[in-house]
Amino acid sequence: MIRTALAPRARAGAAFAAVAGIALLAGCTPGTADAEDTATDSSSTSTDSTDATDSTTSGGSGTYVDGTYTAEGSYSTPETVETISVTVTLEGDVITAVEVTGDPQARESEQYQGEFIGGIADVVVGEDIDDIQVSRVAGSSLTSGGFNDAIDAIKAEAAA
Repeated sequence: MIRTALAPRARAGAAFAAVAGIALLAGCTPGTADAEDTATDSSSTSTDSTDATDSTTSGGSGTYVDGTYTAEGSYSTPETVETISVTVTLEGDVITAVEVTGDPQARESEQYQGEFIGGIADVVVGEDIDDIQVSRVAGSSLTSGGFNDAIDAIKAEAAA
């Protein structure tokens, strides 16, 4: 590569010339910012509108209307089909509160739903609703399927 043949001063001069050329292409004049700032400024200018869009969509899937939403989700166990009711409060696409109630049909489901209900707030409160996909909470894995179904229904209802 040519760079290895150049003396340190020549490399610095070549680098400055390259940055100055980029600055001119970006509509800047050389000397108004150092090389690192110029490169950053020109790239951030081209992505500012994208960044603004990303921050308003919170995860890229859409913006949700603030409010409290309730939906049911169901899941199968070896013995029964169980249903849970999920209520979440959304503010700026973030879950600020969650309440889950169950109606267990089997004794084992009562135990697992209780454990799930006791631990779900620690997992989802403060999280963007688009980032929620629980798999196992407090030892309960099947209840998570019903919860995820309910969250999908809530997202559909809350979509702006």
